[in-house]
Amino acid sequence: MMRVLYLIFNEGYTATADDRLARVDLTREAIRLTRMLHAALADDPEATGLLALMLLTESRRAARTADGDLVPLDEQDRTMWDRDLIAEGTALIDGVWNRGQAGPYQLQAAIAAVHAAASTPDQTDWAQIAVLYLWLERLTPTAPVRLSRVVAVAHAHGPARGLALLDDLNQRHHLDRHPLTRQREHAVRAHLLQMTGDTARAAALYRQAADLTANRVEQRYLLGRAGDLA
Repeated sequence: MMRVLYLIFNEGYTATADDRLARVDLTREAIRLTRMLHAALADDPEATGLLALMLLTESRRAARTADGDLVPLDEQDRTMWDRDLIAEGTALIDGVWNRGQAGPYQLQAAIAAVHAAASTPDQTDWAQIAVLYLWLERLTPTAPVRLSRVVAVAHAHGPARGLALLDDLNQRHHLDRHPLTRQREHAVRAHLLQMTGDTARAAALYRQAADLTANRVEQRYLLGRAGDLA
């Protein structure tokens, strides 16, 4: 049940196709149902973690787009974040964090809480986020988690470390070649190359990533990134 609710929320938060980035109807319904599940399973730390994750993620929705275009996390106007949702989500994850080994939803909620605690992008505790993603990868070794850890490592320890980790992951898991992961891998590598100052290669990879997504909002964002580097 929790996995289904999480999938519904994710599809609402980042639509896989169409000209909209998000579907608010799906995210709201997922949160409503997860509140019901949490009420029924009040002692289940993963149910609590899932609700906390949804609330903390949803808290950024108003700042996530501007004039229909995607605004990345480090460029969002954080005064637009919903502080009530952040307070509720943070309290939920704080309340279950010390109950033993954290599960995947608790770890993701903790990552979201670290982001929410930073008043500015520069205040983000990327080192803590990188460690949390390492723990999460051990529990759920999926491509999105691995690629998110790459980004966290790059911000915590420099883009060279991030690129080295990405190369290692590609050797072992072929993220750059698999149809389901290639688009995200290209976008992450482009971001890291941009951090190093290699704008030509970054722009080329942003364009390749844009060609591999069916979401028009994401396409515009990636092509805009490429255009900014031209």
